[in-house]
Formats: sequence, C-alpha cells, structure tokens
Amino acid sequence: MAGQEPVFCGGGSAMGAVKVAGAAVAGGLAATGALHAVWAVTPWPLRTPEEFADTVVGTGDGVPPAAACVAVAGLLGSAAYLVGAEAGVLPKAGPAWVRRQGVRAVAGVMLARGAGGLAMFGGGLVARSERFRRLDTRYYSPLCLALGTGAAVVAAAGGARRGE
Repeated sequence: MAGQEPVFCGGGSAMGAVKVAGAAVAGGLAATGALHAVWAVTPWPLRTPEEFADTVVGTGDGVPPAAACVAVAGLLGSAAYLVGAEAGVLPKAGPAWVRRQGVRAVAGVMLARGAGGLAMFGGGLVARSERFRRLDTRYYSPLCLALGTGAAVVAAAGGARRGE
C-alpha cells in the first residue's frame, strides 16, 4: 500500500494520532499556564499562601512573586501554541523552523523537569516538604514526563514529514 499512512488499531492514521497527542499536550500546557496566571493574584485552589508554598513550592518561603507566575504562564502559553501549531491543531504563524525548534525545546524542558523532579525531590537530593515531595512524585513530575513525551512525538512527526 504505497503512499498510504500507517494505520493504528483504532483505524486512525499516524498523523491523526499526532494531532490528538498535540492537542492533548497543548491543552495540558495551556491549562497549566492558566493556573500559573491565577497564582499571580491568589493561591487558589489552596486556602493560604503558606499552604500554597508547602504544596506547590515545597518550602515555607512563601509564594513566588507575581511576575514569576506571569512569566511561567507566558512560557507555558507559548509552549502550548508551538506544540498545537506544529501538530496541526492550531493555525501556523511565523517561520516553520521556529516552531520546529520550539517544540523540541518544549520536549526537552518538560522531560528534564520530569526526570529532574523525580531525581532531586523524589530522591531527596533537594530539601522540600514531605507534601510537595509526595505530590511531585505522584503528579507533577509524571505530568511533565507525559507532556514532554507528547511534545517529542509531535517534534519527531514534524521532522519525519520534512524528511529530517
């Protein structure tokens, strides 16, 4: 069957699977970015800044500055766009090489955060609260690994389409 895309068990094409992965990763990054934007003004859904610091930062040093939260929100929003556009679920803007390199960077950063979190916090190399360490091992780092893997799939598919 020359010229046809491979078919997965669900009957969809490989490119369809990349679109699904790209949409899921872009959605996850956008939602996480939105949460960071909210944190610039409130510790929601947690009750107090101290509870936020223990749960999200892992130290009793208080909440991060609003500017840091907004910066992270902006980076996550940009990452969401890059992955979504490269996967073909969002309109493409700007040079293709920027999207291509951007998605590779997103994959690398998210994979590094996921693996690094498991090693540093889960392995006890960096002092953090017990609550943060538990949440990071169960949720934060695995989410980063999943988002990074999805972004890597999108990056690889884009390179394969271009013969890289």
